[in-house]
Amino acid sequence: MDEMSENRKALVPAADVCQDGDKVLLRLEMPGVSKDDIDLRIENDTLFVSGLRREEAPKGEYAVRERRIGDYRKQYTLDETIDRDRIDAVMRAGVLNLTLHVKEAAKPKKIEIKIK
Repeated sequence: MDEMSENRKALVPAADVCQDGDKVLLRLEMPGVSKDDIDLRIENDTLFVSGLRREEAPKGEYAVRERRIGDYRKQYTLDETIDRDRIDAVMRAGVLNLTLHVKEAAKPKKIEIKIK
């Protein structure tokens, strides 16, 4: 396989997933990807994240080429507690930050004890 073919393989972004109270936070590293080249969608119970790192026009011949270009792809299965209508996405410094909100009905509720 030549170096150019290696550079065009699908990329899997490094990601962190953490729970912060009533939110699930996803951070995906997607350096070199414009927000216009990112596609976020939910189909059934799956969140699909895809993006495209485009090739920049070279100003000369490459002596070394280590940066990969191509498609980013990642998917997550969402459980029934995630509100599909409340997902926030922000791209900052090559990192896609997604905030998934827990449905109100799925949040724990405190039960008040009355004294009689």
